[in-house]
Order: sequence, then C-alpha cells, then structure tokens
Amino acid sequence: MKIIMHATLVAALLAVPATALAQQPVTKSATVTATFTITAINKSARIVTLKDSHGLYDDVYCGPDVQRFDALKVGDKVTFTYHESLVTAIAKAGSLKPAQAAAITRSAGTAPGGTISQQMTATVTIEAIDAKVPSVTIKTGEGHSMAFQIENAKNLEGYKVGDKVDITYTQALAVSVK
Repeated sequence: MKIIMHATLVAALLAVPATALAQQPVTKSATVTATFTITAINKSARIVTLKDSHGLYDDVYCGPDVQRFDALKVGDKVTFTYHESLVTAIAKAGSLKPAQAAAITRSAGTAPGGTISQQMTATVTIEAIDAKVPSVTIKTGEGHSMAFQIENAKNLEGYKVGDKVDITYTQALAVSVK
C-alpha cells in the first residue's frame, strides 16, 4: 500500500502533506500502518529511498529538523502509523477561532522517530451525519470529502446535511525506525 510515498520527513522524521491526508476518508477505526525498507541514503542531499512491501520505491527528503538523520542505515525498517482524525468541536461557520497547532514528540533512543500531531480548524460543508458512530462526512473548500469521528454525539445536534460549519480536528502520525 503506497500511503505515504510523497512525504517530506520533518522534525520527528516525517510530516505528511495535508493534501495527501485530506484525500483519504477517515473512519471511526482508521489507523493505517505501513512499513518501508531504506534501500539508499544520499547524505549530502538528505534523501532517503524507501521501498514498500509491493516493491515500489520513492525518494523522501529529510529536512534539517530530522536530528538523528545520520543514524539512518540502509536496511532499516521505517514504520508509519497514521491515526484517525477526531473532531473536537463543531459550530456554525465563522464562530470558531482558527486553530492551527502542531506538536512534535521525538522518541527516546538513538534511532530517528517520534510523533507529529496537529490540530486545525476549517470551514466545511456537511455531506452526511451518522449519529450512531457518531461521525460526520464533510466536503472541504478544496472539494475533498472526509469522514470524522465526533468526540461527543451531542455536538451533532442541530446540524443537517448542507450546513456550512467550522470544525476543529486533530491528526497524528507516528514514525519509528528499527
């Protein structure tokens, strides 16, 4: 599965472009894990070549924030785990304060790794509501459909398909190298 093939490694080891994540619907139990093998490292350009389980390759840039870049070795296994997004707030469009915060936690030890998480607020259109999960499917301003679990089902009360709303949601990506 080629889930993170055009990623840029940053801070912990990776930051996935928002467009790559936004194109994948996220459901209640969405946790996607994939392991890649490092097949080459260009130290001067800070490029790591990764091979997935299907034999597909991609080059990934490791930015200067990757503090343990020199610890990477050909043959290392890199595991990426993307955890589902969770809506923590929903309100009428224009009523939530914009949130855009990121947190980086580096893993202990000598191998590169860690977790990068972000919280964002966006104005979206409700496409579907499932009060049983509870979840909401939305369409972004860029036209991408996404499904989010809702932290509290009461947050869905009073909303209907077609409403423009502000949502605050979180995403997290964990990276480990072995």
